[in-house]
Amino acid sequence: MTNPRKKIILNEILFWKQNKLLPEHYCDFLATLYAEGNDIEDLEEAHHKRAVLPVEKRKMLIVAVSIFIGIVALLAIYFTVPSLTLILTIVVAIAAIALFIKAFQAARSNGLLAPVFHVFAAILLFSASIQVCMTYFSGNNIVLFSLIATNCLVWLWSGIKMKLLYFTVSGVIGLVVLIGYYVVNLM
Repeated sequence: MTNPRKKIILNEILFWKQNKLLPEHYCDFLATLYAEGNDIEDLEEAHHKRAVLPVEKRKMLIVAVSIFIGIVALLAIYFTVPSLTLILTIVVAIAAIALFIKAFQAARSNGLLAPVFHVFAAILLFSASIQVCMTYFSGNNIVLFSLIATNCLVWLWSGIKMKLLYFTVSGVIGLVVLIGYYVVNLM
């Protein structure tokens, strides 16, 4: 067996041993078997943190945190710089569409980041629609209520259609809060 393959297998065995996925004596036996009788420490730096699963988790965490920081920065600029509303609205809409496309691609390949992309795209779309409403329909509460209700209905429909519980719950809670607020203001 080639050396890179041997390192991958030994890293996985050490990961199993570290996380107690197999009994320790099984892991020791497998490690000795794949090390061909040599001591594991003698091989070139086999380590449980170099296993495939921890590396993929770290990559996904870095991507999710990077996207989150980018979205927070974009939204901070979006709501604080009123002179760039139109340009930033277009940028936010393009970012939301790109995140939705990436979410659908990740969902098809059973990617674990698909829910993160869905949520970030929904937040961007909601914030863009609120900003457009505040800019062009300032003081018109009917348009604002309609826009929020439309967003909640889209979340509810998406949650039911794609079987995403977090969108279904968000849509229902949003509609209930909106209706409750409207009823309280009528009194």
